[in-house]
Amino acid sequence: MKAAFYAAAASLVAGASFAGGYVPPVVEQPVAVAQTRADVDWTGFYAGLQYGQGSLDASVPGVTVDAGDFDALGLHAGYLRDFGQFVLGGELDYNNVEHDDFDGSADLWRLRARAGYDMGKFQPYVTLGAARLSGEDAKETGLTYGIGADFLLTDNFSAGLEYSHADFSDVDGTNIDLDADMVQIRASYRF
Repeated sequence: MKAAFYAAAASLVAGASFAGGYVPPVVEQPVAVAQTRADVDWTGFYAGLQYGQGSLDASVPGVTVDAGDFDALGLHAGYLRDFGQFVLGGELDYNNVEHDDFDGSADLWRLRARAGYDMGKFQPYVTLGAARLSGEDAKETGLTYGIGADFLLTDNFSAGLEYSHADFSDVDGTNIDLDADMVQIRASYRF
């Protein structure tokens, strides 16, 4: 009887240990973190060079004519403040403007506000401000606005492309309006 008791006890213990079968341990998979934009801070001073080409239109009431093309080489300096998603700042730039069809040159100064969208190393932006054109025959202040984008090549260097328009009304009281459209490439050092 003892043998039967031990056999029954052994079968119960053995049966209980195999009742559910082998269950492998649960291994939790690591959670994949989605890549976010690079943590870039656009805050700070910057300065650089720019080169561009543009076209000039002259108009009097009722008539607009193509006044030719020009090249512009210049310098820019400004300050930006990164507010997380949005970047705001101001910029002063100078361009030496050489008209393709005329001798001589003109100075183009622009003081502009700048508002951009922080997309990591890429920042599209818009500008709005005042422009001052000074040549041998004329001097005038007008409105300028534009759109552009900068890309950070390193922590301190950026390259960009910008389109701008300047509107000079009633130049020196002559009833002639000048409109300038310009596309520039830019290189900046960020401090």
